[in-house]
Amino acid sequence: MTARKAELAANLQQVRARIDRAAAGRTVPELIVVTKYFPASDVAALAELGVRDVGENRDQEASAKAAELSAQAGSPAADLRWHFIGQLQTNKAKSVVRYAHAVHSVDRAPLVAALSKAMLAEQERRRDAGLPARADLVCLVQVDLENRPSHDRPRSAPGRGGASPDEVPGLAGLIDAADGLVLGGLMAVAPLGADPAEAFGRLAGYAGELRRSHPGATMMSAGMSQDLEAAVAAGATHLRVGSDVLGDRPAVG
Repeated sequence: MTARKAELAANLQQVRARIDRAAAGRTVPELIVVTKYFPASDVAALAELGVRDVGENRDQEASAKAAELSAQAGSPAADLRWHFIGQLQTNKAKSVVRYAHAVHSVDRAPLVAALSKAMLAEQERRRDAGLPARADLVCLVQVDLENRPSHDRPRSAPGRGGASPDEVPGLAGLIDAADGLVLGGLMAVAPLGADPAEAFGRLAGYAGELRRSHPGATMMSAGMSQDLEAAVAAGATHLRVGSDVLGDRPAVG
C-alpha cells in the first residue's frame, strides 16, 4: 500500500467511525466522498478502499476523471457512482449525463428541461451504438436554506445556491414528470455562520413534505466534513464529505 493510499484509508476509517457514532441506532447514511481538485489516482485508491460514491462540482474535471477511470475495465473505479453536486449550467447537461448517476443541484426549471433532453439523447445514442442501457438520471432539488428572496440567491456561488423552499413542489413535479429523470429528493448546504442543526431540521421538514406527495423521493443529501453529525441527527440519507477524507485542497499551479 502506498503512503497516500494508507493516508486515505486512515482518514476514511475516521470519517466512517464519526458517521457510525452519529447514527447510533439510526440507519447509517451513504457516504459520498467529494473528490474535486484531487487527481484520478486518489479516486482510484478510494475505490480500492471500498468507496462506491464520489462527488464532483465541476463538469470539466468530473468528465475527465470519469472517462479515465471507467476505461479501467475490471477495476473497482470503473464501477463508481458519480454524483454531480455543484451549480450546473444548462449547456453542461449533455456532458454530465454521460457519467453522472445523480445530480444533486437542480434548482430551476430550465435545468430540468435541459437534463431531460440530454438524457433522452444519451439513451438513444447508447441504444444506437449497441452500448449498455443508460439508467434514468436521479435528480435532487437543491434547497436554499438562507431564507432569502429568489432575486437575492447567488446562483453563481459554488454550493451556496438553490431554490427557495416555496419553489420545491413545482420543481419536484417537473422532475417527476420529465422523461429520463427520477426524482430523488432534496439537497442543501448549511448557511455559513448558521446553526447547522437548525438548518438541517428545516430541510428535514421540507423533505417530509415532499415525501407526502412523492413517496419515492427519499433522499436527503446534507452534511459535510464540519457538520455531518448535525445532518445525521436530522435524518440525512447521504453525506458529502471531502476534506476530512482527502485532506487540504491541492495547491493550484
